[in-house]
Amino acid sequence: MPAEKVAEPAKTSGVTNERGKIITEVEDVEDNLSPDDLSELLAEGTKESHDRAENCQFVKDFLRGRIQRELFKRGTAALYFVYTAMEEEIERNRDHPQFAPIYFPTELHRREALARDLEYFYGEDWENQVTCSPGTQPYVDRIQEVGREDPVLLVAHSYTRYMGDLSGGQILKKVAQRALKLPSSGEGLHFYQFEGIHSTKSFKQLYRSRMNELEMDQETKERIIAESNLAFKFNMEVFTELEEEGKSIKEEVLDAGFPGHGHGDMDGDINKCPYYAAKMVASGNTNFACQLAMMLLRHPVGQMVLASWAAAVAGLAAWYLM
Repeated sequence: MPAEKVAEPAKTSGVTNERGKIITEVEDVEDNLSPDDLSELLAEGTKESHDRAENCQFVKDFLRGRIQRELFKRGTAALYFVYTAMEEEIERNRDHPQFAPIYFPTELHRREALARDLEYFYGEDWENQVTCSPGTQPYVDRIQEVGREDPVLLVAHSYTRYMGDLSGGQILKKVAQRALKLPSSGEGLHFYQFEGIHSTKSFKQLYRSRMNELEMDQETKERIIAESNLAFKFNMEVFTELEEEGKSIKEEVLDAGFPGHGHGDMDGDINKCPYYAAKMVASGNTNFACQLAMMLLRHPVGQMVLASWAAAVAGLAAWYLM
């Protein structure tokens, strides 16, 4: 069982969830974590899966801004079926003692946001145009199986998806918006917009704190870690499917338009890619910091977005390196 925490008095603000309960949101308080806390065990136990997911070709291309609009649409459809399954099972098990403390439907649920995105991309009859792909179906099946037979493992699926969406997902939003020339008003990107969360940092602290307080033995924690790694595997299978489909789609590849970003400018050298340089900045490499700054400062739009871009990259790195 997780060690009991002793915390300093915190500045808090109250938010109300769909069940009318007041949720206390901790602001800027450093958690007093134990190595036995579930959040710490998950971070350590899924580190290799993080690295493998990050290095999938589809993800690397996405981060470079090389996105096919059709693939982005199909990826959005895949997420819709995953989140539909997950949130149906969460609702079914919302009173389960080992899940109820991390039940945050107003703040986290993504199904309706994804439906709005699909309507934007496919039109009003989008439901007749999208189906669950063969690469996505095993993921959906596993979530439904867990919900029926072993609900505590929903903790793994919820943590893997939602915490990723609140961290690295925010940089993907910026890349997609620029590369696909999506409206600044947010159409097509509602999935990435968590309107019920005012402070991402504070909410993630709250979520991890609630998760660490779940009553479970070491064996259950180990099963949750294994299930989280399985969730990463399912996500990578979806990425692989999209990558293969992309090879047969005849469509101009759009990119984010940053200098040094095309194959001709990069000369096959990933070190010249501003997204790669940004990641190295977040990891503390000062040489790449200079390189990234020069790239962005020479670009008119880069001068405008440098501050917000750096914040987004820091969030991505924090998720992958936690």
